[in-house]
Amino acid sequence: MYKNVEIIYEDKEVVVCRKLPGVPVHTPRLGQQDMVSLLRNYFAAKGEENTQIFVVHRLDQPVEGIMVFARNKQAAANLSRQSRERSMDKCYLVLVEGTFAEASGVLEDYLWQDKETNTSSVVAQGTPGAKYAMLRYQVEKVVKLEEAVCGHEKAGLESKIDNMGQETGSSAGPQRQGGDRSLVRVWLETGRHHQIRVQMAYAGHPIVGDRKYNPGSVQGFMPVGLCAVKIAFVHPVTGSRMEFSVEPQGKLFQVADGNDKGI
Repeated sequence: MYKNVEIIYEDKEVVVCRKLPGVPVHTPRLGQQDMVSLLRNYFAAKGEENTQIFVVHRLDQPVEGIMVFARNKQAAANLSRQSRERSMDKCYLVLVEGTFAEASGVLEDYLWQDKETNTSSVVAQGTPGAKYAMLRYQVEKVVKLEEAVCGHEKAGLESKIDNMGQETGSSAGPQRQGGDRSLVRVWLETGRHHQIRVQMAYAGHPIVGDRKYNPGSVQGFMPVGLCAVKIAFVHPVTGSRMEFSVEPQGKLFQVADGNDKGI
């Protein structure tokens, strides 16, 4: 790893890397490191003449996971088209509140973005500015409350969880049941602002640790329980299909997998 940048693959056209939680993809704020500046510094430190980095897709700042960036305008145009046309395959692993009535399914909503607050919400079809959003999900496992939260008082957590979002479920979506958590694999069919976070919360399954859409979530776990675990695309020059994957490193996922007992 080079100064908060974990490079998975690189060539003259693209670079695939892991974004750490808390690091923005690109920000205008002076003095704040983002993925673009980190990658530029990485290639500059290697003595390469080309340090250009082009953003072709994004991850929310608190989210960890795999990303691909272009290293020239031609590659950027090609990859951006793949992302826009949904031919770039992206998969996410999500830890959410509650359990699902069905092991797999589809969520369909209309989302409206409030740019002043940098939030999105589910609104009625036909609302000015609303965009159709669709995702597919599959439950990987149910995490019992005792497994998911070590070193906290269960009774207090149950009380807190019971008061969160019980009436926010979409009539067409799965409903929350009890205080357990679910580890869910998600595939986006559309790319909307905060889409997974908003649709899961509206369906009654807000993401654990998501302070924006699940403010009652138990604190002390970082990062948010959302990780981009796989990306697949066609190389902009060779035309070969490339696929990369990572395992979540966040504390939430370690606990969900039973790999961390010291929280």
